[in-house]
Amino acid sequence: MEEGAIVHIEYELYNSEEKLIETNLEATAKEHDMHEDGRDYSPLVALIGGGTLIEGFEDHLLEAEADTDYEIDISSEKAYGEKNSELIEVLSQDKVMQQIRDPNSLQVNGPITLGGKTGTLTLWAAGRARIDFNHPMAGQDLRYKYKITKVIDDKGEKVEALLKANTGHDDFGVEFDGDDVAVTIPESMLFDTNAAMMKFRLVSVLRDSVNAGKVSFVEVHEERTIDPGHGEEGHVHDENCDHGEEE
Repeated sequence: MEEGAIVHIEYELYNSEEKLIETNLEATAKEHDMHEDGRDYSPLVALIGGGTLIEGFEDHLLEAEADTDYEIDISSEKAYGEKNSELIEVLSQDKVMQQIRDPNSLQVNGPITLGGKTGTLTLWAAGRARIDFNHPMAGQDLRYKYKITKVIDDKGEKVEALLKANTGHDDFGVEFDGDDVAVTIPESMLFDTNAAMMKFRLVSVLRDSVNAGKVSFVEVHEERTIDPGHGEEGHVHDENCDHGEEE
């Protein structure tokens, strides 16, 4: 693959003990009792050379061809690195509890966020808490089984794929004026608390991947109407408002 290509990838990721860690193949997830209801089992959208994947995987993708099955081993150095003991902290349970909104959410070997950092709670005993801020797969050798199922050539399709991959939302509207791109934000993203950060990131992604010039975002807020039949001040609603049934 050429650097800068945008592709669809189906993959299975295993650790050195051949235990499946993650996959975007629904049949494989079911086979390993890892199926998640409601999850979108669609191909990974990747920008080759974009730096969003681990080094060992990125390197192999540059040599890969479409519609070919690959199985590769990646050392921890070219995956998520070795474990760094300086990223493991031991704190008093009282100090941890002061920073946790929902203490009931804590569980050993589960995620925990303190001071804006997310780690894994590895010990909760004798008044102490041990938190590992290394990546959960740090220190592990990995094995990828993957196939590039599609190389996206159409510029509009590239943009739509990148928008979904970087936000988790779809149904974007995309219009071009030369190199300039106007993106209509889907309603589902309007209420996303991370929308502002997503838009900031998308500008960089679109400029790096499709050489976009000016990037603008359009937010469409549907007009609300007033039904005069609901009291003196009326009732504000949209077309999806449920009035209930008359008895």
